[in-house]
Amino acid sequence: MKNSTQVSYFILGAYFDIGLFKYLLFLILMCFYVLTVCANVLLIVVICVNRSLHEPMYLFLVSLFVNELYGSTGLFPFLLVQILSDIHTVSAPFCFLQIFFLYSYASKEFWTLAIMSYDRYLAICYPLQYNTRMTSNKVSVLIALTWLYPFIGVVVTVSLSVPLQLCGNIIKTVYCDNYAIVKLACSDTRVNNIYGLSYTSLELFGLLILILYTYMRILEVCFSGSKETRQKAVSTCTPHLASLINFFFGCSFQLLHSRFDMNSVPMLLRNVLSLYFLTCQPLFNPLMYGLQMSKIRSSCKRLIFGKM
Repeated sequence: MKNSTQVSYFILGAYFDIGLFKYLLFLILMCFYVLTVCANVLLIVVICVNRSLHEPMYLFLVSLFVNELYGSTGLFPFLLVQILSDIHTVSAPFCFLQIFFLYSYASKEFWTLAIMSYDRYLAICYPLQYNTRMTSNKVSVLIALTWLYPFIGVVVTVSLSVPLQLCGNIIKTVYCDNYAIVKLACSDTRVNNIYGLSYTSLELFGLLILILYTYMRILEVCFSGSKETRQKAVSTCTPHLASLINFFFGCSFQLLHSRFDMNSVPMLLRNVLSLYFLTCQPLFNPLMYGLQMSKIRSSCKRLIFGKM
């Protein structure tokens, strides 16, 4: 057995020398981050200041946009520093802090999208009872649940990883990843693996079943309902479905990158695939909802350009 120790820092082994191109990459990611922050903040402000948008669907969107800011802040500043740095190291405490940020962001994203599908199901399948079924108290409880459950779950994940005795400190990623650190362990990781598998399976299959059930019911109502019902379903569900598809594509890329041997794939492509979900989803959501939902679009125009 290799000598094990509790490391004080990690080396990010996925970075490679790109010469002066790193300054161009820095500017691109900086613009991407600024655009992401501006888009999410704009829609949060629009929904908060416009009383006509204080409905459950838009309140869930505010929670979603806040999460995009949360996840972006956990990744982009770190990436920007690492791109310009010649030594790609990160202290162990900061690494585990970033793991907490990114994992809780991803978990909360999935929870919020699932709750939003449930909200659309009630609005389309039970329009006359919607206000009694989706009360303000219920909205508050659901939003609190989408924040508390991921936080608690990820705290346990990180707490199980921190005490591990490691045989090395090189992780082949561009940001801190819990699974990459667990693979370095010389000590017993059965508890980590059992908890990680149980937590992920419960969350994945539970929320996936909820999403599939709600959309099956929505499709039933659309096929048997009026043209107006179908138009309402299409207008409110299209951005949500697009966000779900983008989310699952990003998760698939991340799963391929972290769980399977991809040494035959060029490192640049591996890095892009691992970053897709964490960089594109936070910008994709505000753009999709801002462009597709007429109420938000018109409110944005009034806020930016004033009343004509």
